[in-house]
Amino acid sequence: MNGQEWLDANQRHLAAAMAELRGWLEAKLRGETAQPPNNDTATFALEHVATMFGLSSFERRLLMLCAAIELDSAIASLCATLQGDPSRVQPTFSLALAVLPDAHWSAITPAAPLRRWRLIELAGSGPLTTAPLRIDERVLHFLTGIDHVDERLMSLVEPLPADAALSESQRGAADRIAAIWSSPSQSRCVQLCGGDDAVRRAVAAAACAKVGLTGFAASALALPQIVADSEALARLWQRDAWLGGAALFLDCDGVDTADRARVEALRQFVARIDTPLIVATREPRELAGVTSAIVEIQRSQPAEQRQLWLETLGETAQRFDGHIDRVSTQFQLSPAAMRGVAASIAGLDDPGPRLWEGCRVASRRRLDELAQRIVASAEWCDLVVPVPLLATLRDIATSVRYRSRVYDEWGFSARGARGLGVTALFSGASGTGKTLAAEVLANELQLDLYRIDLSGVVSKYIGDTEKNLRSLFDAAEDGGAILLFDEADALFGKRSEVRDSHDRYANIEVSYLLQRMEAYRGLAILTTNFRDAIDQAFLRRLRYAVNFPFPAAADRAEIWRRTFPATLPTEGIDVDKLAHLSIAGGNIRNIAVNAAFGAARDATPVTMRLLREAARAEYAKLEKTLAGSEVDGWV
Repeated sequence: MNGQEWLDANQRHLAAAMAELRGWLEAKLRGETAQPPNNDTATFALEHVATMFGLSSFERRLLMLCAAIELDSAIASLCATLQGDPSRVQPTFSLALAVLPDAHWSAITPAAPLRRWRLIELAGSGPLTTAPLRIDERVLHFLTGIDHVDERLMSLVEPLPADAALSESQRGAADRIAAIWSSPSQSRCVQLCGGDDAVRRAVAAAACAKVGLTGFAASALALPQIVADSEALARLWQRDAWLGGAALFLDCDGVDTADRARVEALRQFVARIDTPLIVATREPRELAGVTSAIVEIQRSQPAEQRQLWLETLGETAQRFDGHIDRVSTQFQLSPAAMRGVAASIAGLDDPGPRLWEGCRVASRRRLDELAQRIVASAEWCDLVVPVPLLATLRDIATSVRYRSRVYDEWGFSARGARGLGVTALFSGASGTGKTLAAEVLANELQLDLYRIDLSGVVSKYIGDTEKNLRSLFDAAEDGGAILLFDEADALFGKRSEVRDSHDRYANIEVSYLLQRMEAYRGLAILTTNFRDAIDQAFLRRLRYAVNFPFPAAADRAEIWRRTFPATLPTEGIDVDKLAHLSIAGGNIRNIAVNAAFGAARDATPVTMRLLREAARAEYAKLEKTLAGSEVDGWV
């Protein structure tokens, strides 16, 4: 039976039920006693309501009576006649007791299904038996075969996406949810963890489709915090879910665990729901008193990402040659993000080279909100460091570029997630090239570089530091961005002796950061000006420890040469004399730039005199005195 055929049949059955009611009302007018039929004619939508809400035969007929006066004017007139008042077309409980078979008083109590689930409502005040009864509009429409979300829920819920592409592991998560819901011994509440919001919604939609439910999504931030309001909303949703066969996806990512009022409102709402429910979070939450199964979405493997790309690009996939394999090993994008990237490069003559950049842009959104993105343009030729240090930096680039081959293709990842990340400590005095080296690596690998100030991440409140770090790493995983943690000594000092709970949690924070760095499938760099302040136990857990020495005179001369752009007008510049300044590369650049501004002001080339003025200002900033021997011979 197709949709229209069902609607037509439902209307016929509804008309038969109303005809039977009309017969009972007319019999009452004649003074006859109505006899219940051998078989109830309440089928289809009405039978579904009766079954789902456990209505007795009398309650079902009472509900039908309230619906009939809205649908049949003849029945409304009969009700008015029987109640002796032409204006009293609404039925009352007194009328129902007198007309309908198998009547019982408990049908009208607040705890009985009709009023508990707001199938009918008392439309006025006064004695209970004479108060007009009105069917809820949502229920009335459902009985006629029209299924829609209650208007009181429309501002709270939205439909889940249908037919979203999923990887094999994501389909497995959907299968597990469907199996849990299908088992009478399992909880109706499932915590869905991992992945981003788009992936979690797609998995939830697939699970709903497998068990024949319609999926809707709501934000936990929209839940009322007053207990009575929360209970009313939960009951309203449960009624709607039973009517339309629906499941709720509750997005809880925005609920701060420290916000006790909102956490309790979430728990109260979840505890009152007895229909299929998905509580969606990045990590499992403690919902006291609520039994919930936990399903985790595993990160897609490169092969799964590749298959999703092939499905997304369709017939155009052949135009991308090896570019699909390359982005599949680096980026973790949802099907929705893939479609966005594909749309952004559609129509290009040669879209392959643009695919990588499109993926970079698509994976930035979350991390841009949490850290500072550095536009890396520096190249190897901009870096003046000792040859062994340069070789180590190239080793780091090699580790990042080929990690998928070593870990995934050659099987090292199967031995555990620990150590899969590329971790490095860059130590050295300020201005010796630590950040510049990170920029060079980012440019070489064509990856985004984000600077994270650890002094801003570390919180005095217990648990907040781990939460901040978790958000950073979770956001960075999608694109494998290079993470540059500045001022590592703010967190990585000598391991403190545990004297109180704060010392214990400080050590836990350090351990958590190291664990995330070791499991992070990208490059994480810590920088410090004071390597001696870093605990040796922490250093052993980092793959690379790179010390940036203070540049010698020959290196300073080379830095000066590379600092001046070829287009800069200069006159009489002597880099050997400039190298007498005992300063690091960062300070050299500051002096060169400030001298260039002086030249622009005076409309002259950059000269040794302007560089001397700029050097004096830089030394003053450093609270150092510019010695005469350092600028001897400068003109």
